[in-house]
Amino acid sequence: MFYKELGASEDSLLVFIHGGGVSGWMWEKQLEYFHNYHCLVPDLPGHGLSSRMDFSIHSSAEGIGSLIQAKAQGKQVILVGFSLGAQIAIKILSLYPDLVDYAIINSALVRPIPFANKVIKPTIRLTYRLTKNRTFSKIQAKQLYIGTEMFETYYKETTNMERNTLIKILEENMSFGIPKDFSRSKAKILITVGDHEKQIMKKSVTDLLDKNMNCNGLIIPSVGHGVSLALPDLFNKMVDAWIHDRELPSGLIPVIK
Repeated sequence: MFYKELGASEDSLLVFIHGGGVSGWMWEKQLEYFHNYHCLVPDLPGHGLSSRMDFSIHSSAEGIGSLIQAKAQGKQVILVGFSLGAQIAIKILSLYPDLVDYAIINSALVRPIPFANKVIKPTIRLTYRLTKNRTFSKIQAKQLYIGTEMFETYYKETTNMERNTLIKILEENMSFGIPKDFSRSKAKILITVGDHEKQIMKKSVTDLLDKNMNCNGLIIPSVGHGVSLALPDLFNKMVDAWIHDRELPSGLIPVIK
């Protein structure tokens, strides 16, 4: 698995896991802000510079977990995941309950969608050609808050993704549920969701809060799926406050357990 590594090896380890259909470049604003950390930014299997690898949430979690073990060497470990990457982060916390000190889980779907696997393949067969269409990609990019400076990279990676890879990613994403060992994670976990996201995403937050006593939940106002791209300053300050046990930025809405 390809990964970018930045910062001094003696600093706390900060790992960013991107969402589906993008790659490590989505974290550029975070890497600028957290330049005093030892940062790892993998490209997930099937994405970016790891595009030739077969994707699964479990194998991705194992691969990134092993990478963290090799790089951490007793240091503080902070894990940040978005969407598909948030699901992988949850799996890492479940497989390695003592590995991570702080985690930020942003927009994780943990309620399997009934019959999704029956409709994904025929739907993608019908719509796959749209991924090669610039106008369609611009609409998708806008929904994900991908700006013009990142669009060409997004479009190139989208057009290069094979149909079977896209099917596998969607199947894994839509069938993901909370692993039974998630409750064992000792990390201090922040679960976030955008206020404009679908109800199933908000219900996923409460599901996660119910499964681990170390979780806190937040709803981020005025944003949908992709707060780290839409509101990078707010996202960065929120993460910074969380990992230093400081007061979180004002305006965020707590989710009551």
